[in-house]
Parts: sequence; C-alpha cells; structure tokens
Amino acid sequence: MSDYQITWTKVDEAPALASYCLLPVVEAFTKPAGIKIGIKDISLAGRILATFPEYLKEDQKITDDLNILGDMVKIPEANVIKLPNISASIPQLKAAVKELQEQGFAVPDYPEDPKSGDEKKLHARFQKLLGSAVNPVLREGNSDRRPADAVKRFANKYPHKMMKVWPESGSIARVAHMTENDFYGSEISHTLPQDDSVSIILEETSGEKQVLKENLSLLKGEIIDTAVMNAKSLREFYAKEIKSAKDEGALLSLHLKATMMKVSDPIMFGHAVSVYFAEALEKHADTLKSVGANVNNGLADVLAKLDKLPAEKKTEIENDINTVYKNQPSLAMVDSRNGITNLHKPNDVIIDASMPNVIRDGGKMWNKNDELQDTVAMIPDRSYATMYAEILEDAKKNGQFDPSKMGNVANVGLMAKKAEEYGSHDKTFNLKTDGIVKVINSSGEVLLEQQVERGDIFRMCQTKDEAVKDWVGLAVKRAKSSGSPTVFWLDENRGHDAEIIMKVNTYLKDFDTDGLEIKILAPVEAMRFTLQRVRAGKNTISVTGNVLRDYLTDLFPILELGTSSRMLSIVPLLNGGGLFETGAGGSAPKHVQQMEKEGHLRWDSLGEYCAIVPSLELAADKTNNDKAKVLAAALDDAIGNYLENGKLPSRKVNELDNRGSTFYLTLYWAEALANQDKDESLKSLFSPVFAALEENEAKINEELLAAQGKPANLGGYFHPIDELAGKAMRPSETLNKIIDNI
Repeated sequence: MSDYQITWTKVDEAPALASYCLLPVVEAFTKPAGIKIGIKDISLAGRILATFPEYLKEDQKITDDLNILGDMVKIPEANVIKLPNISASIPQLKAAVKELQEQGFAVPDYPEDPKSGDEKKLHARFQKLLGSAVNPVLREGNSDRRPADAVKRFANKYPHKMMKVWPESGSIARVAHMTENDFYGSEISHTLPQDDSVSIILEETSGEKQVLKENLSLLKGEIIDTAVMNAKSLREFYAKEIKSAKDEGALLSLHLKATMMKVSDPIMFGHAVSVYFAEALEKHADTLKSVGANVNNGLADVLAKLDKLPAEKKTEIENDINTVYKNQPSLAMVDSRNGITNLHKPNDVIIDASMPNVIRDGGKMWNKNDELQDTVAMIPDRSYATMYAEILEDAKKNGQFDPSKMGNVANVGLMAKKAEEYGSHDKTFNLKTDGIVKVINSSGEVLLEQQVERGDIFRMCQTKDEAVKDWVGLAVKRAKSSGSPTVFWLDENRGHDAEIIMKVNTYLKDFDTDGLEIKILAPVEAMRFTLQRVRAGKNTISVTGNVLRDYLTDLFPILELGTSSRMLSIVPLLNGGGLFETGAGGSAPKHVQQMEKEGHLRWDSLGEYCAIVPSLELAADKTNNDKAKVLAAALDDAIGNYLENGKLPSRKVNELDNRGSTFYLTLYWAEALANQDKDESLKSLFSPVFAALEENEAKINEELLAAQGKPANLGGYFHPIDELAGKAMRPSETLNKIIDNI
C-alpha cells in the first residue's frame, strides 16, 4: 500500500491547542490505511519567523510553509485540512512579535511610522503578514459550505439555548449605514476583453502624478472594479449616528472586519474612534502625535502610548477621555468588567461574528453594567449593511428564530484565485491628496477613474473569469444534489455585481439546469426570500461573493447551530485536489484565555471532525484506497454518536472540555471500526482498541478532569511551546498509551 499524504495546518489559538490531542488520534487511526499526516505551519507566529530568517539563529529558522502550501494546492494530489488561523490586525501582530522576542527569537519590531528606506522595506515585509494573508494563497477553488446532515439533525433535535427573545413591546435596535459616498455608491467595474496589464495612477490636483501600482497583469475576461470611501462623509455619518444613539438611549456599536480588510477597515475604525473621542483627542492632538498614538489601532493604543508621558499629563488626558464617556452614548462592551469597549481594539469586534450575536441576543449587546441593551449597529458601507438590516427588521416583526425548526442555509462562495479580496491587499490606498485615480492599460487607455479627496480610501479588486465559471458550475452541482432553491446574491445596481450577473447568465447556459430553481436577487431581496424559507423549515442555497460568503456562513450557522465552527467547508480545488476548512475561529481568543486561567478548553472540534471525513473520502477516491473509505464511513458514524450522546464541550470548568470530547470521538470511531465488516484487518486492529477505551472510560475521564481547575502553562499565546501545550492537552496517560500503541 503506497503512502498518501493529508496535510494538516498548524494554526493559532483554540484550534491549535485542540490539535495537540486530536492529531495523535488521526495519525494513529489513518496509518493502517497507508496515510501520512503532514503538518504545515501557517500560524501568525510561524509566518513571522518564516518572513525574517536572517534575524534568527540557525536552529530557530523554519520553512515558509504558507508558500509551500500555496504551490501544493495547485496540484491534483492536494489534500489539505485547513483550520481557522488569525487574520492579524496590527495590535495582534505587535503582540505576537513581542512574545517571540521574549522567547528568544530576535525578530524585528514592527515599524508603525516608517521613515528611512530600511524601515519602509521592513514595513512592507510586515504588511504581508496582516489581514487575510493566508486564505487568498490557499483558496485555489470555490467554497461549498454547509452543516453535515448529522449536525443539522442534532441541532433540530437538541436546539442550542443561546437564543434570546425579541421584546414584544418593541426594540430600538437598528442597523445604521451610509446613504451616499461609500464604496457601494462609487463602485465602477470593467471586464477585460483581452490579456493586458494596468497601472493605478493618482493625478493630483497640482498636476503631479503618483504611481500607486504598476504593471498589474490581468487576464482576458477578468473583472476589475474600483470604489472610494469618502472620509468626510464617513465622519459625518459617524457623528450623526453617535448623536442619534444618544438621543434614542441606545447602545452604540461599530461592526467592521479590520482583520480581513486589513487596509480599509482599520482606517474606518480609526475614524470612528477619533469622532467619538473627538473632544479629548483633538484637545491633545499634538501631544498624542508626539508619542505615536494611532487611532487606527483603537483606543487601547492611545491609552498605552500615554505611558510615555509625565504622570500629570497622562492623568489629564485619561480624565478628558473619561469625560467623553459621560457625554456620549454608551458603547457596546467587549469586556465590561475590565472596561474594554467596542472601540478599544479593531480586532475585538468582527462583523461576521458580532452581527449574528446581535440577532441572537434580541437586538442587544452588552453595556458597561454587564447588561444587554438595544444597540445601534453602525456598518458604514451599504454593500452588505442592508442585508443585516433586513434580518434585524424581520426579527423585530416576526420574533426570534427557533433553532429546532429553522431551515438550513448552505453557501457556495466565490473565492478562487483571490476573488473579491476587498480592502485587504496592495491595491487599497489611503490617499494623501485630492485628485483623480485612474486605472490605465498598457495602451494608455483609461479603463476606470475615481475622483478622490485627501483622506479617502481607494480600493481596486480583481475577479478572474475562471473562478466565476467554476463557481457557477459548483452552484448548479449543489442545486442538483440538494434539490433546494439556489439564489445568487447579486445587485444589478452595484458596479461589480452587474458584471458578475452577465457572466452568471452566460455560464448557466453551459450546464443542465432543467428542473432547478435558480434565482438572481439583490442581497435585501435574497435575505427576505431566504428568511421566509428558514422560518418555514425549508432549506436554501446562497450563492455569494467572497465577503458575503464569510458573513452568511457565520450568520446562519450561529443562529441554526449555535456556532459556525460546526460547519462542513469543502473547497474543490481548480486543479483537482481538495481543501477542507474546519469552521470559524472568531471565539477562539476567549477559549484560550479560559484555558490559561482555568485549564479548561471549551473549543468544539466538531468542524475538524467533520472535515476529516471528506478528506478521507478524497484519499479513497484518488488512490482506490478501500481502507480510507472504511475509515471515513466509521468516522461519520462516530460523529453521529458523538452528537447523539451529547459529548460536546461544556463552557464550564470541571466539566467535559475539548479533550474529553476528542476522547469520546475516538471511542466511537474505534467502536464503528470494530463493528464494521467491510475490512477485516481494520476490524481486528480496532476491536481491542475499542475494548481498552471502553474498559478505561471512567479512568480516562478522571485523568482528564483532574487537569482542570488550575492555570495551564502553554508556554505562549501566539507561539505555544509544543512540549508544554502537548502535556496540557494530553493529560491522560491511560488514553495516551492506548492511542500510541495502535
């Protein structure tokens, strides 16, 4: 039997810790089928170390696994299980660098305000680590995301208890968005008639020309679009909504994605901080500038930089900031006990995780008194804010959703070839002067142009024709296999979507769509159609672009399943391989904090369990490996038993946590292999394993629970020490011995 490799990604935070106990099980169970588990490090810490090898000792240097994986996903043999990784904001990047330095890795500091040529080069290298740096490299295919059947059945039978009622007396909660001069309103698009290259030029009002990007290669049929967020209008919007929230007595919250949209959204976040705290920040502007305070990194950065000042001046500014709190509307809290607000750090409130919780919590977020309060949810750009507004208004009118009766909303997402990487890349700019930004082709023809003002955010993005055609084909395939109505969430009044709609209508003709219900609806209408079906217990497939894929595959799973980490995410790669994503990591930081404090990891690895099944099925199909097929079927049975028996991690210390959940998954997997009759050698091998696990169930649970209730030493947050984290995550010697002896 020839060896076949499945690649497992080493990532960050809770899913990384969970891997320390899950991976030994996967390696032991798949080895008899000739499958090897290779590990590639795409964690933030790993990417930092790989980026700066010249600063490290020889024994500290590591390979650039992200680039290696980027090449791997382009070959037919690729089989990658990709766990959620950090899409780093600047505060996270700086914290990871500091931790690595404390561990003895002499990586350089991040230069926030580079001035010299060397600092600018260093800054450019760091920029590649920020935001959605991993996913565009690995996603050489489009996304098929849905809950596994067993997971959905379990959710309907045993609905989660987190839904809170929407008050019948009414709610003042609402979504607030701009009505003009945003990305949505300014977006224009163009489809390339032939292969070409373009440059992005800023023609300043003074007559000077500034090259923002040059010789960008494009392919025939590729869609490019440009859009501008007007800074003046954005600030006026914030000021208006801050006043309205105060007048209405509502909590104020801001919902952006400063992690994925690493250039645009931190700037928009910074404007919100500076407008809300204007009274204090403008009064002390010169002083704050002198210490390098950066509102784009949140109020926390401003407060931290005050330590550079004399105590008297620091106290004066802190007092002025506290006065602002008294005069402005109350802010939504991330951690009310420690005074951490929605505006402290740009990565603390991420829209795809925060807005579902607003719906789930009855239009409310937590206030400074640790109580739920109606919130005004500010989502500046209209591109998707209207979609969130629609579901919020639906809940106001029709009441809370019932997880026991909800229909499922699966998703087919356009993301191959870096499609629609809005505000996240090297074609997004914060402009320093007034003028016109032009996209000019190799013949000197102006393809797109935007009038801009100083401080505006300009972005250009690309979507390749190959990616769109594959996306349409995947949507048709899912429509056929599921029989569900399939809706393309596209707005003909938006520049980019209008170009996509033309391609969708063209490529649908290439596929057999007889008997299929396929619609093209703008996001508001698509949401309305979908919610009617959801409330009737009917399933619908959403077919969306990259950002909406991200948003919807958190929104509906959080409402349906309680968490998006339980979703099955399959990415059929364009060249024939498979990428299997394991859910979302939005709640991962809080899980690690609890683990460090109480020795309890509540991360649910169900997403990882589910991803292993299609990964094994791909291995079976690629190599005619019947043992891999048996392993996959047995694991699928085990997941059903895991759910049916309620072995999901508890949120409370001294109860079943991730380690106990993985033990029971292991027990049920061994049981299914012992009871199957399709492969006698696997039956013979795993029968005594199951017997040993079953016989020692009480002892293993005792050893696992004994590890809880005290701080866990992991050796690091961003870069845990393998020996320490492994010891913390594998505390049962009895279980370890059984697994290691397979």
